[in-house]
Formats: sequence, structure tokens, C-alpha cells
Amino acid sequence: MSVIAYGAARASLRSSGALLNRNWIAMRRAWILIISGAVESLLFLFAFGFGVGALVGDLTLPDGTVVSYTAYVAPAILANAAMMGVLAETSINVFAKFKWMKVYDGILNTPLRPWDVALGEVWWALIRGFTYIGAFVVIMALFGLLDSWWSVLAVPACLFVALAFSGIGLTLATLFRDWTDFDWMNAVVFTMFLFGGTFTPVESYPDYLQPLVYAMPLYHGISLVRGISLGQAEPMMLVNVVYLLALWVVGMWIAQRRLARALYK
Repeated sequence: MSVIAYGAARASLRSSGALLNRNWIAMRRAWILIISGAVESLLFLFAFGFGVGALVGDLTLPDGTVVSYTAYVAPAILANAAMMGVLAETSINVFAKFKWMKVYDGILNTPLRPWDVALGEVWWALIRGFTYIGAFVVIMALFGLLDSWWSVLAVPACLFVALAFSGIGLTLATLFRDWTDFDWMNAVVFTMFLFGGTFTPVESYPDYLQPLVYAMPLYHGISLVRGISLGQAEPMMLVNVVYLLALWVVGMWIAQRRLARALYK
């Protein structure tokens, strides 16, 4: 019996070692994905902020303030990075765990409930988003794009933007049925990135398009982060905060109900 027990123990150790090795490889690959997300935002900054900015020069805002085009675009790219980081984590990755890996089936055999699962995914998405945000803010500081002490608040503002989009990501993870469905999400996200006030003031758009831009969630994230980064506190920022807070509350409420319905069926 001792020989059998010894052999079983060795087999168990080998199995544990193999599992740890696979987890370590998965973690290394996850960090590669996270770094690639930060690099993507950096490429946007160089292409549009410095590249196009060299042609545009300074930009006069509607209130008469003159800022460099790079300083104007950088906060918008930062807000977009916060949105993309949390959407990728709460939609695509949660979809894989839910639809193919069946991770949550085992979790629900513990005292944890769908609401706990949703909150756990949101916290991890915020951690991933923080890596994007922190790296980009450091780069903005190195290039002298933070002109005010208010810029310190750009990090928590971006985390708030990421939080607002977390409920949307979780809801989409339960609504989509196949990987090709995420092409629709990417199309909407890219549209908001191009026309959500990222590269030009909304006031420069035709009058009939401006209400559509004001309704975009990303516009409110960009407006909030840009106002803080440029040190331009204004009442409209309260509207941005209320909009994003409502987006998170409604999104999380829908997400946890859909998760519960899907996991308990």
C-alpha cells in the first residue's frame, strides 16, 4: 500500500507541476496581451497626436482656450484605452469563460452567486485597464502633455470611465452567440472613437450630427478626462459623471440578471 501511495503522490505532484506550468505560461501570455493594448494607444498618440498635430499646430477651443493639438488628442486616446481595456476583458474573455471553457459552472458550485462573478470580472477588468491607463499617463507626462495639477485626477477619472463600460461588456458577453458577433461591437466602438470628439471639437460637426455625438458613451468619457487633463473644470463635467454612473448601474443590473438566467438554466 505504501508503494501505491508513493506512486500516487508522485503522480499528483507531476500533475500539479504541469498545471502550475500551464498557468504560468497563460499568465505570461496575458501580460503580452496587456502590453500590446498599451502599445496600441501609444501608436495612436504618435500617429494622430504628433503626426497630425505637426500639421494642425495649436487648436482653439470653443471657450477661446488655445492648446496644442497633441495635448487635445492625448486625453481622448487615454479615455479610449480605458474603454477598450475593460470591454475586451468583460466581453470577449468572459464570453470565452462562459461559452466555451465553462468556468462559471464550477464557480457556482461554491457559495458564490452570479452577482459575485460579475463583480469579480469587473475588478479584474479594472486592474487590466489600470495598466493601460497608468502606462499612458506616464508617457503623457514624459512628453509634457499634462499641463495642470488636475491631471493627477486623470487616472481615477479613466478608471471611472472603465467602470462605466464594464456593465456593457458583461451584457454583450451574455447576448452574443458566436465570435463573429463581436465584429458588431468593434464597429460601434471604432465609430465612437472616430466621431466621439476624439480628434475635433463636437461643435465643428454639422448641427444634425451633434446630438448623436452627445449621446455616445465614449464622448462623455472623453469630455471628462479631457477637462481634467487640461485643467478646465466646468459644470458639463457633472453631466458626464451622471451619464457614466447611470451607464454603469443599468449595465451591471442587466448583466447580472442575464448571467443568472444563463447560468441557472
